[in-house]
Amino acid sequence: MNGFMGWSGVLRLGLVQSALGAIVVLTTSTLNRVMVVEMALPALLPGLLLGWHYVVQVARPRMGHGADQGRRCTPWILGGMVTLAAGGWLAALATVLMGAHLAVGLVLAVLAYGLIGLGVAASGTSLLTLLAKRVAPERRAAAATTVWMLMIVGFVVTAGVSGRLLDPFTPQRLLMVAAGVALSAVLVATAALFRLEGRDRPGLPQAKAVPVPFAQALRDTWAEPRARRFTVFVFVSMLAYSMQDLILEPFAGLVFGLTPGATTQLSGTQHGGALMGMLLAAGAGSRWAGGRWGSLRQWTVWGCVASGLALAGLVGAAWQGPGWPLAANVFALGACTGAFSIAAIGSMMGLAGAQGPGQEGVRMGLWGAAQAQAFALGGLVGTAASDLARWLLTANGPAYGLVFLANALLFVVAAWLAARVEPRPVAVPQVFISPLRRAS
Repeated sequence: MNGFMGWSGVLRLGLVQSALGAIVVLTTSTLNRVMVVEMALPALLPGLLLGWHYVVQVARPRMGHGADQGRRCTPWILGGMVTLAAGGWLAALATVLMGAHLAVGLVLAVLAYGLIGLGVAASGTSLLTLLAKRVAPERRAAAATTVWMLMIVGFVVTAGVSGRLLDPFTPQRLLMVAAGVALSAVLVATAALFRLEGRDRPGLPQAKAVPVPFAQALRDTWAEPRARRFTVFVFVSMLAYSMQDLILEPFAGLVFGLTPGATTQLSGTQHGGALMGMLLAAGAGSRWAGGRWGSLRQWTVWGCVASGLALAGLVGAAWQGPGWPLAANVFALGACTGAFSIAAIGSMMGLAGAQGPGQEGVRMGLWGAAQAQAFALGGLVGTAASDLARWLLTANGPAYGLVFLANALLFVVAAWLAARVEPRPVAVPQVFISPLRRAS
């Protein structure tokens, strides 16, 4: 392997990413629903809290730059996981406290979601930086695909299991489930990272030892046209995705009358669809790489278009209500977003090392920060728009339908932006099983 990380190491990083996703899905889906439905709080509140945790992630480029300057990634990843786990449980505690002491719960929630943001920024950025640095260039896209899909597996498993454990819902049960998820995630991450990074070995490309100021590194990255245009696309596409993310479970509860456990499982259905979309896109790329169906740009463009169509289906669900095949519609939305995200990940990993070693961390941090700020704005806009529309229309279904329609149009804009990004000579990521068969 000439000093590069093998596929067993990639799978271990995937386990870390799945552990990270397990805590995140609990805070972005379950706690969001509990605040709006069980606690009868405005949907804007969880939107603001999640927006705050994304705003904190503006620190991602700086953390990635630290890894570029020769620091080890493992302490950053594990420290971030511990911080994330603590924030996740405190967020559940804050949600419970809001029912009896709203002011105390809000103060604790601000602290908890800040910790969640810092934890995700530290662990997520450092994990992707380690992946970009320690995986051979020709295998980076497939490795990123593997790690990303394992994160979706973490989403699906956590949503399904916690959804069953939460019914019948009680505040005490919520705290127990949150504690179990947080503790399990830290244990899995610790075991997966044990002696994974090791010491630098001969033959492994290393960044130059000359220290580079962070501001200069960030300016150099932004000056590169492909990196800059890709950053804009990431922001818009993630804005489109995040607008529906925080209102889907409250929508299902208010319009379709689903229980907390049922809406949590619905979130798992969406993530299951995303996993299927990733597998289909990666499989097509493996078979037709380099051909018409193997273009990263085409997968990205048409994935965004299909996501807009799936959201148009949710507009119909909002108007019809019970009787609409909601689970199938949500699964289709997940599949479409999963397909376009695979193409985006392939581009990201190809661009991360495009300028040579020593800039992977700041690039991954820049794109991660763009995604985080898009999610901050998208969560705020989506939840605020749903509250405003419900107030103006005095009807839940049509109000959510208008928000889903605006979301669909935004995906069309994202497709147009993706079409303007120059194609890169990087094949669509291989299906993650294939590299394992070729691993030496």
